[in-house]
Amino acid sequence: MVLDRINFLKDEINKHNYKYYVEDNPSISDFDYDMLFKELQSLEEQHPEYKTPDSPTQRVGSISERFFPQQHKYRLYSLDNTYNYEDLESWYKKITDEYGSDVELVCELKIDGLAIALTYENGLFTTGLTRGDGITGENITTNLKTVKAIPLKLFEDVSVEVRGEIYMPKTSFIKLNEENTAKGEKTFANPRNAAAGSIRQLDSTITAKRDLSIWTYSSTFENLKNPPETHYESLMYLKKLGFKVNPNIRLCKNVKEAIAYCQEWENKRSELNYATDGVVIKVNKIAIQEDMGYTARAPKWATAFKFPPEEATTTVLDIELGVGKTGAITPVAKLEPVLLAGSTVSRASLHNFDEVWRLDVRIGDTVVIKKAAEIIPKVIRVVDDGLHKRRPRYGLPAKCPDPECGAPLEFREGEVCLYCTNPDCPAQMRAKIEFWASSDAMDIDFVGPAIIEQMFKKKLISSPADLYKLTTDDLMKLDLVKEKSATNLYTAIQGSKHRPLKRFLTALCIKNVGKETSELLANEFGTLDRLREATPKELEAISGLGAKMAQETYDFFHNPKNIEMLDTLKALGVEPAAQELPKSDILKGKTFVLTGTLPHMSRDEASEKIKMFGGKTGSSVTRNTSYVLAGANPGSKLDKAQKLGIIILTEDEFLEMIKEQE
Repeated sequence: MVLDRINFLKDEINKHNYKYYVEDNPSISDFDYDMLFKELQSLEEQHPEYKTPDSPTQRVGSISERFFPQQHKYRLYSLDNTYNYEDLESWYKKITDEYGSDVELVCELKIDGLAIALTYENGLFTTGLTRGDGITGENITTNLKTVKAIPLKLFEDVSVEVRGEIYMPKTSFIKLNEENTAKGEKTFANPRNAAAGSIRQLDSTITAKRDLSIWTYSSTFENLKNPPETHYESLMYLKKLGFKVNPNIRLCKNVKEAIAYCQEWENKRSELNYATDGVVIKVNKIAIQEDMGYTARAPKWATAFKFPPEEATTTVLDIELGVGKTGAITPVAKLEPVLLAGSTVSRASLHNFDEVWRLDVRIGDTVVIKKAAEIIPKVIRVVDDGLHKRRPRYGLPAKCPDPECGAPLEFREGEVCLYCTNPDCPAQMRAKIEFWASSDAMDIDFVGPAIIEQMFKKKLISSPADLYKLTTDDLMKLDLVKEKSATNLYTAIQGSKHRPLKRFLTALCIKNVGKETSELLANEFGTLDRLREATPKELEAISGLGAKMAQETYDFFHNPKNIEMLDTLKALGVEPAAQELPKSDILKGKTFVLTGTLPHMSRDEASEKIKMFGGKTGSSVTRNTSYVLAGANPGSKLDKAQKLGIIILTEDEFLEMIKEQE
């Protein structure tokens, strides 16, 4: 009798989970659901022999030391993509030339999330893997069990592998960032990063607290007598089994209907509560799919149309002035909040006053904004609403906008920026500390602009060196920072004391010395002490530095205030690690461009390896590019490389190039 009741409760709860998390149509109240769940928990505690892996109570999470690599049963391929409709028509023509004029297509929104593969044996969820390199992924089964839209038991006892995209709703992303900001913790750049970071937590109880969901989009069945004959039928069958299938899929008779679908969603995607960056178009008949097959990296029977960078229209509420780490004054448009490419935008850089006057942006104007490289919001044009000319033009400020400074502003010869003339400007120092803690410099987790602002207001810091004097008691004086958060902050700060020399040099904000020049200096001198002793002649001799930059570097290390700061940092235990010299010159003279997400390395890690073997990295593909290192979801760089005939490498192929040298 107890077992019957447990099985009844499991079935009921699974049905209600499906109604709530998949269909978004709850059939009972939260209270009634909680009562069923508590009863099941109680019975399983009393009779642990009846607790099974498919029970709804098993979504609780646990701690893992690491994720283990596991080979996929079926390879996960990438997708070829395009940004224009002519390419879609050409792709479709090749298919119809071979298979006749009536080849149906299925259009699906391309979800900007994390690809995963789910394995079910006789209806029970057994394994969940990340995409990885398409051949091998990471086993994150425990974490995936916490995602309530993923069924632990199917409505039929079938064996199947299902592919899907884990995502975080936009509203949940905004809420998560607001909570993290309040706690002084790291925020996420976009919903995709938030989803990927959440699903790969070693502590899956954290994953369970994040609002994650899934859209499933393909399947491979193993024990069906009559498997679906079309892709559309397979999606409908997945829905019947209990999976969450996107409601906006569409069966199209031809490529014209597919293009109309793309055009429709290019305009409507902002209405969705999840991020989408394009449309995936697939041949509907599975028999044709099987006959067409695959290239080395992608199916021939599917392609992706990528949306151009999203634009939005909003109102300029004000033009505020920011002070950068060099003292440069940056005008920033304060905007009526608007949703753009997956996040709410309320500010956009206007770069400099030449740009303000070129665009003729005025307070009260209606403007069009977009995200440069789909990351940084920028104003691209003013909409003439009939009132634009009546509004006053924005004038040139005379004094530093920081109320604690107010120093005169000046233009420097040959530059378009306006600068604060006070080297001790508090706003300038705050910006320097923000940069010091950033991922490009000392990479200190949790120490962001909001935390630094509080530290300044509470007189806890006035320079980068002061960060290393802080105690956990000091940090607990910050608003909403409790003991655990204070410990995290303290540990992150102390853990940055021995960053590589090139990062330390970047963090110093030496005039005209950025990441690349910092690396040149670090490679040449190896240690900070050796660099501090360098003569102008030694600095000028470095290829790529030049006389002016060499003199500015020398002046920095011989300025009394900078000498005092460096000595203070050293006394506090901040000693950058000596620069590791290149292992070989096997890649000397070769230029690499990186695109997409690599399975096992970040782009920074891949760049490090390229440089460690004498190579260089470039930001754009040209005829001088030697190789393109491509991962999952590559952008237009891959298309350009293919057109130019440049060699394209996978991560494995790149690692094979340098294998004997490591």
